[in-house]
Amino acid sequence: MQKLNLYIGGDHVPADGDRVFTRANPVTGDVVTEAAAAGSADVAKAVEAAAAAFDGWSATGPGERRKMLLAAAENLKARGDDIVAAMKEEIGATEAWARFNVMLASDMLVEAAALTTQIKGEIIPSNRPGSTAMAIRQPAGVVLAMAPWNAPVILGVRSIATPLACGNTVVMKTSELCPRVHALIIEAVAEAGFPAGVLNAISNDPEDAPQVVKELIEHPAIRRVNFTGSTRVGRIISEIAGRNLKPALLELGGKAPMIVMEDADIDATVAAAGFGAFMNQGQICMSTERIIVVGEAGDRFVEAFTAKVESLVAGDPRDGDAPLGSVVNGAAASHIEELIADATEKGATLIAGGGEGTILNAAALDNVTSDMRIYSEESFGPVVAIIRAETVDEAVRIANESEFGLSAAVFSRDTLAALAVAKRIESGICHINGPTVHDEAQMPFGGVKGSGYGRFGGNWGIAEFTDLRWITMQDGDIHYPI
Repeated sequence: MQKLNLYIGGDHVPADGDRVFTRANPVTGDVVTEAAAAGSADVAKAVEAAAAAFDGWSATGPGERRKMLLAAAENLKARGDDIVAAMKEEIGATEAWARFNVMLASDMLVEAAALTTQIKGEIIPSNRPGSTAMAIRQPAGVVLAMAPWNAPVILGVRSIATPLACGNTVVMKTSELCPRVHALIIEAVAEAGFPAGVLNAISNDPEDAPQVVKELIEHPAIRRVNFTGSTRVGRIISEIAGRNLKPALLELGGKAPMIVMEDADIDATVAAAGFGAFMNQGQICMSTERIIVVGEAGDRFVEAFTAKVESLVAGDPRDGDAPLGSVVNGAAASHIEELIADATEKGATLIAGGGEGTILNAAALDNVTSDMRIYSEESFGPVVAIIRAETVDEAVRIANESEFGLSAAVFSRDTLAALAVAKRIESGICHINGPTVHDEAQMPFGGVKGSGYGRFGGNWGIAEFTDLRWITMQDGDIHYPI
């Protein structure tokens, strides 16, 4: 078992009163991590350290920031083995998922490094003679970053990389479910040479989370908030941020639809559906949760998909001999089992599935209808609903009949027809003939409706973490009316 401290002002320090909390392995129940449990005094220290470091860091040139972010990318890759072990222990992740996390997160740091010279403004023609008007972007200040457990390296790094590239300082509130994983990425980034106070991180007992988050957002020095997590918690964060007039970037839940049109390549569709629905045990915000099959494609797809689902069995990720690992905890497993039971009781057909404890094999339900909970509830686990539609119009209606709108996919051999369908789907992201699970560091990532607002990625992230200012330089005689 490892014991972790807070990271404040460049030092690893215990929480006020030496308070700690523990995280257990979801498969064995053994305690694997003991972490400092921050309280009000620790919140204040972390934010104040970031605020004190802001003036110096915001004045640091883009070349210097770029060097540190590139070094951080290399540091992260060097810690790959430790991160993989921690992800297996704390959240039951498979090695493949953990390795992918490290790879994409390092790409995000490289992309953030490239952004340091892309923070640009423009000269705007002025109606006033002798006046030069400029629109410029400047660092916003202290950024509060909150990342979840399910893709802990990708989403943890994403929450801090662009803010740092833009010249902001950061306080990261780590996930209660993977404090060791997040501590490892903070160490990797901090050791790239960032000055003390530029990057800070606090961990907290799950029971203290509401108060810690409230105090962080309400601290006067916090100028931006970014949160990735559930829609339920996102609503709370947006309300607190709104009351305090602080911009928040929210990437929340999803229930991604995949529309299978009648002319779709079934083999390609099955492969994408298997990956999209079950990678990381379906615990990805973009996971395919609804497969909407149109007309005669339905029976052909289900026959082929059944074999795929049956092949995706789960096992203890530490053994490394199964394509799927553990879901994050017993509550998640119970939720999946309840959704399956409700659907089968109401007439759905379970074409594959099963498991024990938190080790759940891939499951699929055919003939899901709107009266079943899984039709609308986010499952966030290794189960997918297959919904039959008679027409493309009906399929689009079903896809949009959700509070969520993050990712989607459309499969058809007619790409122009698929593009027309993609444009009608209410989602921030849509892939034609590709899986709903797809992320690249330079892409505008985010959703609509209950999936949140704002965009991570590339130049779009710069807009989220800078202030746009109008500045003029005026010369010559100016006539005033009074």
